[in-house]
Amino acid sequence: MNGLSKDSVTFLTIDESGEAQRIDNFLFKHLKGVPKSHVYRILRGEVRVNKKRIDQTYRLKLGDLLRIPPIRVAEKHEIEETHIPAVEFPIIYEDDALVVVNKPSGVAVHGGSGVSFGVIEQMRHARPQAKFLELVHRLDRETSGVLLLAKKRSALTAMHEIMREGNSDKRYFALVLGQWKNAKQHVKLPLHKFDTPQGEKRVIVREDGQASHTIFALQRSWPEFSLLEAQLKTGRTHQIRVHLSHLGFPIAGDDKYGDFARNKVLMKQGLKRMFLHAHSIAFAHPLTGEPLHLTAPLPKELESFIARLDSAASS
Repeated sequence: MNGLSKDSVTFLTIDESGEAQRIDNFLFKHLKGVPKSHVYRILRGEVRVNKKRIDQTYRLKLGDLLRIPPIRVAEKHEIEETHIPAVEFPIIYEDDALVVVNKPSGVAVHGGSGVSFGVIEQMRHARPQAKFLELVHRLDRETSGVLLLAKKRSALTAMHEIMREGNSDKRYFALVLGQWKNAKQHVKLPLHKFDTPQGEKRVIVREDGQASHTIFALQRSWPEFSLLEAQLKTGRTHQIRVHLSHLGFPIAGDDKYGDFARNKVLMKQGLKRMFLHAHSIAFAHPLTGEPLHLTAPLPKELESFIARLDSAASS
């Protein structure tokens, strides 16, 4: 909502970028820096859609006329906004509905939890003309690889349904400590998510947790390491990392669920990040139905570490 007037009433006509959104979520996004409590306060009395009062669950329709009362946007947020760099990440695929990027390790997908901005904020700054740009799914900050963004709300909602119904095939490469035995192994361990006293998200295997399912396929092995392909059948937070750690095969370089002493040694040997890479995703295009199979090559730093293992094994 560029050009939001702070001292006068604003009128907006809802286009596709706002269609089908709940009014409260729409206002949170467009009144950045305004406390949620204040947004709910104006919703209860001063916001109008087509000159009528609505409640916070109202879903906006194409062509709705939205009236927003005078409001004060936080100065601090305005200053922070100008410091978000405009970045176009390496593009794997793009059309009118989707843009798929190869996310580097160490970059968050969005701001929050001590991170002021991520891929989505930087892409929006790089594309100021884009009316709509939203994350379809998430990757952990240290995970690299295929990341989907929607350029239309219709594509976003369709992609969410595709993933919810299990009609996408997401695969990762993970280098683990130890010698994995089975060529193919289904892992079904329930996962429970909680916050640490420091406010960090953590996940453990627990009987009353959410059902989760990963299929691991052995790709290559060395005396102390195994390269696995992980196929996600569910998409729980930290699913691959926790499944592997629980089984005694932590991912090399994992700073949350890994072997911390071994990670220090690995850093000296050249592995300075977690070896988890989202290498491919396959699904039917959300609007055309065309089959898509998108891949991101293994980053150079991970290729280099594999080459180092090969060299050590042959010497």
